[in-house]
Amino acid sequence: MGKVAFLFSGQGAQHPGMGKGLYDREPAVRELMDALDHEMPGLLELCFDGSKEDLQKTENTQPCVFALDLACARALVARGIKPEAVAGFSLGEVAALTFAGALSLSEGFALVRHRGELMAQASEQNPGGMRAVVKLDASTIEELAERAGDCWPVNYNSAQQTSVAGLPEGLERLDVLVREAGGRSLPVKVSGAFHSPLMLPATEGLRAWLSEHSLAPTQTTVIANVTAEPYPVEIAEMNELLASQASHPVRWQQTVEMLVSQGFDSFIECGPGKTLTGLVSRTAPDVWAQPAETPEQLDKVLEHLEGSQA
Repeated sequence: MGKVAFLFSGQGAQHPGMGKGLYDREPAVRELMDALDHEMPGLLELCFDGSKEDLQKTENTQPCVFALDLACARALVARGIKPEAVAGFSLGEVAALTFAGALSLSEGFALVRHRGELMAQASEQNPGGMRAVVKLDASTIEELAERAGDCWPVNYNSAQQTSVAGLPEGLERLDVLVREAGGRSLPVKVSGAFHSPLMLPATEGLRAWLSEHSLAPTQTTVIANVTAEPYPVEIAEMNELLASQASHPVRWQQTVEMLVSQGFDSFIECGPGKTLTGLVSRTAPDVWAQPAETPEQLDKVLEHLEGSQA
């Protein structure tokens, strides 16, 4: 058996009823989610009974996904599974840093709630959206985005998919160029142009928050979205890296490739959905990847890892 990595889900993976089965069965999940519901009354109701529309609001999405990300990880640790490295997609990076001890649970939750508010405000100031572009390579998409103007490649998800964020007019021009180039441009269900320069106000707000609270050294290796490399040990550099993440691209394909090159062959997705599991499989089809949001999925993870150790 090689190495195990936890991957923390990001915005867009949320769905009504997320985590309910795991909450009902796993004491570690109940303990964590109840604690966060105490800090944000109504959190559990949003996760379990909230509508798609409610969950799509950035200020709701981010705390809900963060809570389930960490709850899934707690369930795994309670069953004896500990990762040698972690990574999180977009807001999942805050969950990854919290899991790794850079923030306490309360601090991480406060930060992710503030991050959601800042990004919602930035979206109101600079209304925009996102597209997932498929059937074209990243370099082609970069060229088309530059030609379209007012849009930027922001999520390097896999060799088959790159997300672009920008102003509505720029994305409309991009749609035409992508079609002409033989690709497909699909709307992403988010409320803003995340990880683009339009999110610079959010980065400034996060920088201010971190100047007062700050991160601590991580106890587990955390791979950064911006660099696809481990977080540095210098605290000022850690703070700046996390603040800049809101307005810079997520290099997910490169993150997976780096982990595989370091001997990681088991990837467990912590949080709602199975988006990251799919992206891992597209980037590294020979490794094992499995979500862990439901009791059935958690059981599959335990069965696989127990079998690998036998």
